[in-house]
Amino acid sequence: MSLPTLLARHARAIVIVAFALALAGLASAFTLPVGLFPQVSFPRVVIDLDAGDRPADQTALLLTRPVEEAIRTVPGVVGLRSETTRGSAQISVDFGWGRDMIASTLQVDSAIARVLPSLPAGASYNVRRMDPTVFPIISYALQSDTLSPVALRDLAQYQIVPLLASVEGLARVDVQGGETAEVQVEADPRKLAQYGLSLDDLVNAVNDANQLEAVGRLQDRNQLYLVVANHSLQRLDAIRNIVLKSDPHGWVRLADVASVRDGYLPQWIKVSEDGKPAVLFNVYEQPDGNAVQIASDVRARLASYRLPKGVKLISWYDQSELVMASAHSVRDAVLIGLLLAAAVLLVFLRNLRVMLIAMLVVPVTLAVTVLLLQVFGMSFNIMTLGGIAAAVGLVIDDVIVMVEHVARRAGTQPGGGEAAVLPAAREFLAPLTGSSLATLIVFIPLGLLSGVTGAFSKALSITMASALAVSWLVCAFVLPPLLRRWIDFSRWQDPGLDHDSWLSRTHARFYDAFARRPAWLLALAVPLLALGAVAYTHVATGFMPAVDESGFVMDYFTRPGTSLPETARQVQQVEAILRSMPEVETFSRRLGTGLGGDLGQSYHGDFFVRLKQGHARSTEEVMSDVREHVEHEVPGVEVELAQLMEDLIGDLTAVPQPIEIKLHSADPATLVAQAQRVAKAIADVPGVVEIKDGVQLAGDALNVQIDPDKATLEGMTVATVTQAIGHALTGVVATQLPQASKSVGVRIRMPDAMQWRLPQLLALPVRAPDGHLFPLSRVATIVSENGQPQISRENLQQMVAVTARIEGRGMGAAVADVKKLLAQPGMLDADTRYELGGLYQQQQIAFLGLGKVFLLALVAEFVLLLFLYGRAGLALVVMGCSLFSATAVFIALWLCGVDLNITAMMGMTMIIGMGTEMAIFYVSEYVALSGQLPPLQALRAASRDRLRPISMTTLAAMLTLLPLALAWGQGAGVQQPLAIAIIAGLALQYPLVLLVMPTLIGMLPGHARRGG
Repeated sequence: MSLPTLLARHARAIVIVAFALALAGLASAFTLPVGLFPQVSFPRVVIDLDAGDRPADQTALLLTRPVEEAIRTVPGVVGLRSETTRGSAQISVDFGWGRDMIASTLQVDSAIARVLPSLPAGASYNVRRMDPTVFPIISYALQSDTLSPVALRDLAQYQIVPLLASVEGLARVDVQGGETAEVQVEADPRKLAQYGLSLDDLVNAVNDANQLEAVGRLQDRNQLYLVVANHSLQRLDAIRNIVLKSDPHGWVRLADVASVRDGYLPQWIKVSEDGKPAVLFNVYEQPDGNAVQIASDVRARLASYRLPKGVKLISWYDQSELVMASAHSVRDAVLIGLLLAAAVLLVFLRNLRVMLIAMLVVPVTLAVTVLLLQVFGMSFNIMTLGGIAAAVGLVIDDVIVMVEHVARRAGTQPGGGEAAVLPAAREFLAPLTGSSLATLIVFIPLGLLSGVTGAFSKALSITMASALAVSWLVCAFVLPPLLRRWIDFSRWQDPGLDHDSWLSRTHARFYDAFARRPAWLLALAVPLLALGAVAYTHVATGFMPAVDESGFVMDYFTRPGTSLPETARQVQQVEAILRSMPEVETFSRRLGTGLGGDLGQSYHGDFFVRLKQGHARSTEEVMSDVREHVEHEVPGVEVELAQLMEDLIGDLTAVPQPIEIKLHSADPATLVAQAQRVAKAIADVPGVVEIKDGVQLAGDALNVQIDPDKATLEGMTVATVTQAIGHALTGVVATQLPQASKSVGVRIRMPDAMQWRLPQLLALPVRAPDGHLFPLSRVATIVSENGQPQISRENLQQMVAVTARIEGRGMGAAVADVKKLLAQPGMLDADTRYELGGLYQQQQIAFLGLGKVFLLALVAEFVLLLFLYGRAGLALVVMGCSLFSATAVFIALWLCGVDLNITAMMGMTMIIGMGTEMAIFYVSEYVALSGQLPPLQALRAASRDRLRPISMTTLAAMLTLLPLALAWGQGAGVQQPLAIAIIAGLALQYPLVLLVMPTLIGMLPGHARRGG
């Protein structure tokens, strides 16, 4: 059955099915998961290790190295990287893309569990799989002038967390800040000596007094009873009255030798909101969660919860706002593009019904595309939403060429009319199929990319390929019956039949000029190639496109080893700078930890700064201003700034900085000096800022050197003296007091140990087993050690990494200058080698992959042309024109000041397909006419016949992409480079197809004999 017959018999059923699928797609749009990034499993696992307080070198030897060696045996491990500080370490494990990361994570956990018994006593670990959900989707701060820090944290932990726990798609709610209650028992050393007691005696007495234990079962009177020995301590008075010792002289109670009071659990993390102490709680989504819906449900539940009087709830981050802003930008771009395309149709065809039918078909196509996204298990995110917006131009192309061809055949007399609609659609099916395949095959290699680029390009490719496939089906089977049913071709005449428009006359003059003087092609091509070469060498290169997220993350560092209170004092000056910025709405601060779960240090933390809606300056400008103020006004504080998306991508790929110089040496002792030399040298490279020499110091240490002989004379051992020091400084949690919703620890320690200085530590009274007391200084000396360094290792060898960020300059140019600097004689020792990592490494991997995709696209298009026309010369001309149009991409990016990044490279690859699509419209017409007309006349007639549809599709596609190219709306910058690349390529391909290609085809050897 022929296509016209099929459409004539089943037109109504086909249209009804199409609109039913569109309605299903519309319904899917309300149920599809929504998030910032595609649902991608990054091949990276992070392990946090903790073994108490111990020197960094001992931690690396006893903790980090055994775990690294165990993990290295896990199948699929590509690389290991670790950072070790005092008593803790963080190991990053990279796997190959495409692995089952759930299974790999379990294998890593199992490998660590096997070596856990051989690790230092008390060692613990946590394994977490890295994906875009490692950052919260919505975060709040609680502040109060009336509630205590303990009550405020309890409010978050025991009321708000359970309130939100049942939200669908929510993974967890983490609470930071505030204080955790505990009972502190501070023993008086003199009174302990007076009564012959030690701290261990107090610990044992408190633990023995607080008992709740089932001791058996009893049957009596037909009942089975559980016998519970219950002597739970509930109040401080009960603790004070615990009997420590009894003798003929009386009882010694705890209150006689120690003070008992409410206190706080010692912690080394402080958080604040707008410079005031606060409790933060961060909401994380599950990998397949709907971020927008989760955020909406969280807001609704918090709005219905009545906070205690005097408590203020502040939202300091909401990822759904960026997602919704991106969605609104896409919606606006689609609507504006449709209106502009409608205007193009109306201007060229001058029929309102034709325009309305075309505009009806586009939303139907997009709705069915959304239905396919749900079938493929995808979500709405910045890539799929951008793909939908970019696909509008492709869909418009198919609709316009089909409408124009049917109008040209049916809107003419004689031979036209309603009866000509379906045969015209059948006639155009082959060119439509060829042109659709030309664009579709480009997305196949794009979808096969791996790495970070593949993670994002796959979502874009599937979206646009789905839209193109649906567009072909709709244009082939739905559009013709609609045109046949709703357009009265007996009354409407195609306005372009006379070929006497301004466009036709202009085209004819240029065509004849090129046909008479083919040498003019060189006169135009050579300057364009030269300009393209200049643009290629000058266009800045980047990794991910810049997106104004109206917020940024700022990591800060004070001098290594600085205490928490002193770091907080210094950072207050940074807070004052943030408050002075008119664009800043609010900011949260963490000290001793970070948003991404960094290694905790008393001198390191981060800010998240949220800007006001509609802020005048861009986020990048505000960041640059903050950086300059901090560098000039707060000399003791170093900062690193990044927008959240950049920071998240960096954390997911291990290093968030664009520049990372990894130094390795046969003599690790020389790495520190070389790293400092390299950091100082690259400071002179233009655009390189926030330079860190990679020498992370864990701070100062006091080494207590115990003399075993002297300890033996006192009746002690090195271990018992060490234990006595630990108990005095840190204390011992003797027991837990049960309360209604939590338990409270009872810590026994020496008085004011947190405020001790060196003389007090030396004077620490140590009790020997025979009861006599002696000062610590009698058996030990204390040596101060300055600047214990953190230890960085990569693939089991020590490494120091110099990092930096780039401001106001392209990544490629800045790194090229860094490479030249590192190549200078004497910069590095002879036995030292370096590797470049960071986002630059990811950029190079991405560009290499996209380069391969570009070449595969060229080959695929060439093979397609051979299948369609069987003429190698013809295929080479078409591919040459498509390839030449790519020069316009570099020129446009350079003139617009936009980086050549992965989305721009995707756009340049897509130009090969879209340029070939445009060429196929022309060549198909030429091949059809070459059997009826002499070759040169066929070339001219084909160019004239295809002038209007190619003009319409090119103009419509460029106009539909214009909102994306202008980056209107928050979050729209992701697709801006892609849109600019496509618009520039189409603008050059247009004259190439209509003017240059006919001339080149006419010059092919044997053209006249073969008819082309």
